[in-house]
Amino acid sequence: MRELRRTFLICATVLLTALIAISFLPAEKWTVTWSDEFNYKGLPDSTKWGYDVGGYGFGNNELQYYTARRAENARVEDGKLIIEARREVWQNNFYTSARLVTKGKADWKYGKLEVRAKLPRGRGTWPAIWMLSSKEPMKWPNDGEIDIMEHVGYNHGIVYGSTHSKKYNHVIGTQKTDSIPVADCSDNFRTYGVEWDADSVRISVDANVYFTFKNEHTGYEAWPFDNKMYLLLNVAVGGNWGGAKGVDETIWPQRMEIDYVRYYTKQ
Repeated sequence: MRELRRTFLICATVLLTALIAISFLPAEKWTVTWSDEFNYKGLPDSTKWGYDVGGYGFGNNELQYYTARRAENARVEDGKLIIEARREVWQNNFYTSARLVTKGKADWKYGKLEVRAKLPRGRGTWPAIWMLSSKEPMKWPNDGEIDIMEHVGYNHGIVYGSTHSKKYNHVIGTQKTDSIPVADCSDNFRTYGVEWDADSVRISVDANVYFTFKNEHTGYEAWPFDNKMYLLLNVAVGGNWGGAKGVDETIWPQRMEIDYVRYYTKQ
């Protein structure tokens, strides 16, 4: 009995020592390793941003023509990136806007990305902050999409976060998604974020995680999120979702304002 007690005390002492040692380990912290603070004027920084260009609906029957290097649609002023959708005829489309991308300039495998933004309002607006795989050639949805923020103007104040893969996507009605009320999204800046690693994708507003998609470890069709991903920022007009209840022709121009974009890695 005495030997048993002695063994127990030794084990308890070892466990306590280990717990104390763990408590003194330095805490991991997030460090910004890429960002745009928009502390300049003019067109978006060409070393960080490119453009998707065209007016072919982008697979969603959208109404806008996305322009490139046109200040009316994308510019930096007063410390903010402005992406502005306008009602005007351009290349046989009746609206213009911009879709900025970090493709070919910055992409990331895992980490944390935050975009502080104020959203447009009105029926027919469809702003988005999202990510696509950098894989070439990229096949959608097989290679993955992360929607950090989507908002449709006819349902004002409800923000959506989603993931898409071959197994889980909206075309076949299996997408993984959730939403959160953000009543002041067009009046105040809110921080839309994602953290992702080999085990899960976690989407948040102001650091409040409201949607989590976990890696099922069943293969690439369900989990392509080990690919490097690049960022897209855009304001679409109409489309299958944004225009589901029509487009109010009296509200334009409408803008998404972005205070900063920051990518963090864990140190």
